[in-house]
Amino acid sequence: MKLFHILSLARKEFLALMRDRRSRIIIIVPPIIQLFIFGFAATYDLNDVPVAVYSEDSGGASRELLARIEGSPHFSIRHRISSAAEIAPLIDDRKVLLVIRLGQRFSADLQRGDPAPLQLIIDGRNSNTAMTALNYLRDVVLDFNREWQHGHGQTGLPVRLEMRAWYNENLQSRWFIVPGIVGSLMLVVTLLVTALSVAREREQGTFDQLLVTPLRPVEILIGKAIPGILIGLLEATLIIVLMVWFFEVPLRGSIPALYLGILLFLIATVGVGLMISSIAVTQQQAILGAFLFIVPAVLLSGFTTPIANMPEVVQWLTYLDPLRYFLIIVRGVTLEGDGFALLFQQFWPMAIIAAVTLILAGWLFRHRMY
Repeated sequence: MKLFHILSLARKEFLALMRDRRSRIIIIVPPIIQLFIFGFAATYDLNDVPVAVYSEDSGGASRELLARIEGSPHFSIRHRISSAAEIAPLIDDRKVLLVIRLGQRFSADLQRGDPAPLQLIIDGRNSNTAMTALNYLRDVVLDFNREWQHGHGQTGLPVRLEMRAWYNENLQSRWFIVPGIVGSLMLVVTLLVTALSVAREREQGTFDQLLVTPLRPVEILIGKAIPGILIGLLEATLIIVLMVWFFEVPLRGSIPALYLGILLFLIATVGVGLMISSIAVTQQQAILGAFLFIVPAVLLSGFTTPIANMPEVVQWLTYLDPLRYFLIIVRGVTLEGDGFALLFQQFWPMAIIAAVTLILAGWLFRHRMY
């Protein structure tokens, strides 16, 4: 009899779930959206890695090696430079991931049977991407070495890789991951705090009491936004202290520029949280709405996989993600030593996102009052 009652209750809950339009949307739409985002955005493969070549040798061996690199599905030679002064701007501006330099005597050394150095300068800001690209290039060089040894009867190592990583000299993964965690944790905590604020009032029945206070709707939203921003600032400070002191991640750039980025990111995140809170009727709906935003935001930010690897349509979507800009800021300050001037291109998009989300949150809040 108890089993019958349990099954009857389960049937009632299932029917109630299916009859509720919002519940049906939550069950069906978010998994489909995240499936497409994960399917297209989450890839650790590297294709068409942008490469610059600085070749001081015009011999046959250098041309053959470069032809192998260009013929690889993983590399795309975007720039051929003629001086060492051109290397730094290409790496700094993220126009290339690798710079391959062949010395004047590269072909001559190989013909004589001497090891020929192949210098590789790599952008080490994303250590995972850098290591993957380095392994791809090693495979190309190993194939070249084997064929050269077989064709010329040599036993020594023909081409010797000399690698230098910029910004992350030892390619330590935590130098890339830990600064990204700063933004991810701030996003989760701040979004949940603000997403639950109005929904909690509705669920507890105090929303009507809030409306009869002398405060205008805009003032109520500001009051709801302040705790999330202050909590985010305190949490960011704690995480940054631990990042530098415990994880020994360098902090090379401007701290005021970093905190301006933190403030803009928090305001944008609070705007999204208030939008969700204004729409949600219950705290459960607010939590689901928050996680519906958090998962794609983290994935599209470049925190786990490079944005350059994503399809072009998905790359356009990343421009709507405030976490994308904040990760560039925090990694720019920690690893590159950036200041206000270099980070301005990341500040203004977050300011626009913050303004738009706050305006929409205000409109939704007033609309849902009636």
